[in-house]
Amino acid sequence: MALMRVRRQGRGRSGAVLGLAAAMLACGSGCALLQPVAPWQKGVLARPEMSFEADRLEAAVNNHVYSSKEAASGGNGVGGGGCGCN
Repeated sequence: MALMRVRRQGRGRSGAVLGLAAAMLACGSGCALLQPVAPWQKGVLARPEMSFEADRLEAAVNNHVYSSKEAASGGNGVGGGGCGCN
């Protein structure tokens, strides 16, 4: 009886792994169907309401506060620390 339980558990795990692999394959193949943005559509994507942050001033203040607390700069935007050795 104990041997049958072990076999049943093994089947359930392999089924779950197989299901997970099938789901990942389906999601990955969906990403392959994306087409690049056409040049005439880029104007719509460049509109201010399409940005991640709603308010540019608030985003700049949050970025300044974050860099002040971290005691580091960079990681967003243009590289270089101001020393001229880009």
